[in-house]
Amino acid sequence: NVDLAVLGDYYTNGSYGLRLESNYAWRYKFRGNLNLRFENLINSERGFPDFAKSSIYNIRWSHSQDAKSNPNSRFSASVNLGSSRYYQQSINQLNASNFLNNTLASSVSYSRTFPGEPQVNFSVTATHSQNTNTEVINMTLPTFQGSVGRIFPFAPKTGTKKGILQNINLQYNVRGENRIQTTDSLFFKKEMFEDAVSGFQHNIPISTNFKLLKYLSLSASTGYQEVWTFNTIERSFDPESLEVVTTEKKGFDSFRTYNFSASLGTTLYGMFNFGTDKKIQAIRHVMRPSVSYSISPAFSQYYDTYEVVDADGTTLEEVEYTRFEESIFGIPGNTYASSVGLSLSNTFEAKVRDRDTTATDPKKVMLLNNLNFSTNYNIAADSLKWSPVRLTGGTQFFNNKMNVNFGATLDPYALDNNNNKINKFNIDNGGSLFRLTSANLTINYSLNSKSFKKGDTAEDDAAIQESINSGGRADDLFGKPQDFADNRFTGRDEEGEQEVPSDLYTHAIPWSLRLAYALNYSNSRRQNEISSHSLMFSGDIDLTQRWTVGFSSGYDLKNKGITYTQLRFERDLLSWRMNFTWIPFGNRSSWNFFIGIKSNILKDLKYDRRQQRDRSL
Repeated sequence: NVDLAVLGDYYTNGSYGLRLESNYAWRYKFRGNLNLRFENLINSERGFPDFAKSSIYNIRWSHSQDAKSNPNSRFSASVNLGSSRYYQQSINQLNASNFLNNTLASSVSYSRTFPGEPQVNFSVTATHSQNTNTEVINMTLPTFQGSVGRIFPFAPKTGTKKGILQNINLQYNVRGENRIQTTDSLFFKKEMFEDAVSGFQHNIPISTNFKLLKYLSLSASTGYQEVWTFNTIERSFDPESLEVVTTEKKGFDSFRTYNFSASLGTTLYGMFNFGTDKKIQAIRHVMRPSVSYSISPAFSQYYDTYEVVDADGTTLEEVEYTRFEESIFGIPGNTYASSVGLSLSNTFEAKVRDRDTTATDPKKVMLLNNLNFSTNYNIAADSLKWSPVRLTGGTQFFNNKMNVNFGATLDPYALDNNNNKINKFNIDNGGSLFRLTSANLTINYSLNSKSFKKGDTAEDDAAIQESINSGGRADDLFGKPQDFADNRFTGRDEEGEQEVPSDLYTHAIPWSLRLAYALNYSNSRRQNEISSHSLMFSGDIDLTQRWTVGFSSGYDLKNKGITYTQLRFERDLLSWRMNFTWIPFGNRSSWNFFIGIKSNILKDLKYDRRQQRDRSL
C-alpha cells in the first residue's frame, strides 16, 4: 500500500513552498514514510536594504523491516537531511525540539547474520551528521563492520569450562570506513569527495577468567590491533622558507599494536540488624572492591624525525612525528603506559516494617543505588602519579519518580601560588587530604494525576519518545513538538471521530508536571564558583476532555534569567483541531494559531496564522 500527497504554499511576495509526503507498507515485510520539503524564501521587498532570497530543503525518510520477514537480514533507514538553517528559517515549521537541536543525523544500514559455530555477522551503514550552526557535514560512505563470534579453542565440546586454559576465548572484528567532511555549499559536488579518508581496523581480543582462592575473581585480557590506511604523510623542514613541508601520500600502509590488562575483584556483604520490632529492621551493604593493571608498550618503530634549522643551518630541534597522522583509526602510541586502577562500588538497602499490618515479610527499600569511588596510579609517570578520586552516587525517591544523582572530584595534589598543580600532596602542603575540584548535583522529578493511584501511565514516555523522534533529547523538558503543517510524523490516528462522553462535566482534569534541577561547582584552580545552576519545568493539564494547556520554561539561577519558554493551548473540536502556541520572549519570540480538519484526506482545509519577530513575508 502506498499513498502520495503533493502540497504547496504560496505567499504574496513570491515566497513558496512545496511538500511531498508518502506512506508505504508491505504487510509482514516492511513499512516507512517519506517527506520531501523545498522552500524558496523572499525576505522584505525588492529595493529595500534587507531584501534577500534563499532556498532551503529538508528530506526525512523512515524505513523499518518487519522482524519476522527475515530474522537474519535487516534493512533500515532514518534520514533527516537538509539545509542547515531549515528549522530556523522555514515558514512552515514551529517545532521547539528541532529549533533547539543543532544537529541533523541520518543512518541507512543493512546487516546480515550467518548462524553457526561461530556466528558471523556483517553490516554496511551510511551515516550523516550535520551541524546546523557551523554548516559542517560529516559523512561515512560507507562503514563496513564484520565479526566472528567468540571461540573457546581449548574448551571441551560439552560440559563446563574450568581453569585458565579452558576459559581462554578470542574473537575477530573488522571495521572499514570512508569518511567525508564537507559543507552545505559543496554537498554532493565533485570537491566533496576529493579529501575522503578511508581505512580498515582489525581487532583480535583474547581473554580468560577464573576463580582464585575461591572468593576472588581474576580476569586477564590482551588485544592485537592492525590498522590499514590509504592516506599517509611525510614531513620535512625547508631551510629556504624556514617552514615545515607536509606531503600527503596515497597508497597502502599499516601498523600493529598490542596491550595487556588484568583485574582482580570480589564481593563483600554486610548486614546491620536492628531487630524485627524496629521500624528499620536491617541495612544491607554490598561492596565490590576491584584492582586492575594495564600495560601498553611504546611503538617507536612507526615514528620518524626531521630537523628544524635556522638560516645558518644550525639545528634548533629534532621533531618526531608519525606518518599515520591521517589515519581515521588513530595512531600507534609512542608512550609507555603502565598503571594500576582502584575502585570501590557500594549499594545500600534497608528492610523496613511494612505499613500493611497483614504483611508477613518486611519491605525492601533502596537507600543508595550506587556509591562509587575510583582512582588510578600511573607507574610510568615521573610525577603526579595519582589521578583525582572520582566519587559518583545516585538514589531514587517516591516510587522512583524522583531521581537524584551526584558526583565530585577530589585531587590529592596541591596548587602553587599561580594555581598550577604541583608534585606535592595537598596534606603535605598544609591543607586537607584532598582538594574538592568539582561537584555536581542533578534532580529529576515527574508527577501526574495518576501518581497517587496504583499503576503508572505511559503518556509521559510517549511524549518523550515523540521528542526523540523529532531530534530532541530524552531529558528534553520543552514539551511535545509542534508541526502544524504536517501531522504525518506524530504517530496519531485521527481519522475517526469520537462521541462526546456523557460524563463530560465530571472530567477528572488529568495533569502532568516534570521538574529538573542541575547544579555544577568548579574549583580546579581555586575559582570556587558555581559554574551552572538551573531549574527547568514543563507540564500539561487537560482542563476538560477537549481543552489542553501545556507549558515549558526554566530559570537560570546563576545568570538570573528565564530560559526558553513556551505556552501551548489545544482544543479538540471533534472533526477539527485547534492549536495556539506562544513563545513570549527570546530570539524565537513568536505565536502561531492553527485550526484544521483532522482527517488526512481533508487536512489541507485549514487556517494557519503566525507571527515571528524580524520576519516579513
